[in-house]
Amino acid sequence: MLAAGGRASTSVALAQPDVPTYGVEIVGNRPHDPDAFTQGLVFHDGALYESTGLHGRSSVRRVDLETGRVLSRRSVPRPYFAEGLTIFQGRVVQLTWQSQKGFVYDLGLRLTREFAYTGEGWGLTHDGTSLIMSDGTPRLRFLDPATFAVRRVLDVTDAGRPVESLNELEFVRGEVYANVWPTDWIVRIDPVSGRVVSRVDLTGLLAPHERRGTEDVANGIAYDASADRLFLTGKLWPRLYEVRLRRR
Repeated sequence: MLAAGGRASTSVALAQPDVPTYGVEIVGNRPHDPDAFTQGLVFHDGALYESTGLHGRSSVRRVDLETGRVLSRRSVPRPYFAEGLTIFQGRVVQLTWQSQKGFVYDLGLRLTREFAYTGEGWGLTHDGTSLIMSDGTPRLRFLDPATFAVRRVLDVTDAGRPVESLNELEFVRGEVYANVWPTDWIVRIDPVSGRVVSRVDLTGLLAPHERRGTEDVANGIAYDASADRLFLTGKLWPRLYEVRLRRR
């Protein structure tokens, strides 16, 4: 079955009882471009950097945190469907979905390099040493940030079961946070063992009356390490939420 955006929809089991579950407490919300098909989100130097997808609408942009205003933007050429995004050592690194090509920009969004990889590109983050990439499977790839060669592959499991459709990624306090497409769940992953150490339920974060269809799923995690702030949004969401996690 193909879901909106062209991906095959998969069922995701996240009901194992022995892994802790968290909900979210909304600290505040800010405007977000409701036409942004969010694929990657990063907080850097007081602003958000965002990768937006869809053929002919893909972009990389720098966004004002408080107002949601696009400060600068670079369109991604029409053949490409932009995906995950991270910033590593002053470089903005962006994946594409099925083209097996990535782009590197400076912080002013000037294209400086292209690179290749195999398979699909979904989410992207880093741990300070390696880039971490998802491809829609239960596996994460750890890449050399200079050569983009695969250093290691990590199988992600939840109570021993593989977690499919790992999507947008963020490295938060020593864990990999991953949106699980197309659900309202985030899984928190131990980057050494690959085990899911807890889950975050985002049900109701975006009010039902603000949903416009099947495409506008949760997808966008950004962490401000300096102030310990966590921001969440989704594809085509009109709001960006600052949240705290609360154990259930």
